[in-house]
Amino acid sequence: MIQLEGITKSFGNLQVLKGIDLGIEKGEIVSIVGPSGAGKTTLLQIMGTLDAADSGSVMINGIVVNKMKEKELSAFRNKHIGFVFQFHQLLPEFTALENVMIPAFIAGLGQREANAAARDLLDFMGLSDRGSHKPNELSGGEKQRVAVARALINHPSVVLADEPSGSLDSRNKEELHQLFFELRERFGQTFVIVTHDEGLAGTTDRTIHIVDGKIQEPVSLPSELID
Repeated sequence: MIQLEGITKSFGNLQVLKGIDLGIEKGEIVSIVGPSGAGKTTLLQIMGTLDAADSGSVMINGIVVNKMKEKELSAFRNKHIGFVFQFHQLLPEFTALENVMIPAFIAGLGQREANAAARDLLDFMGLSDRGSHKPNELSGGEKQRVAVARALINHPSVVLADEPSGSLDSRNKEELHQLFFELRERFGQTFVIVTHDEGLAGTTDRTIHIVDGKIQEPVSLPSELID
């Protein structure tokens, strides 16, 4: 599904990623954790083709995406990758329904089809009565559900989420975490989630720890020490 090999990235003299090798299977929900400055968000942006690695390869669905030209890459990103950000990134001048529809329009879907697909997603999110509301009329939890619906509108293979519950209260965090698993069950998406939330990381299929720009391998205890 996703295969990263030898990913490095520097900003000036600071090397943020130091040779990342990582494979993620179709349908997995994977969390990426680590201290601030460890390179988590940079890795997610490279995985999502929003930034380019200095070296290494990024393969999604068998396609080496970091060899693509920008126009081709933009089309691939729109079709195959959904994004959820900590602060929603909804466009304030558009309604919830319109925000969800925007990626579908970019992909070339017609007005009627995009409208129907967006309404179906908002209904699944429990927001069927909020489609005509603009972001400033929605709660934090509602905004994030709209953002998730927008990420799903083009049926992407993978959804990348950067601190998706970071701005939510405890109740909305729990609901969002459960939502990821419901979406995996219904739509079969792969989720890669950068998070500081230990509760969320503990529920995912696998947790990747990044420290100082490298993946920290789990420590295996000798068998005699395992009870």
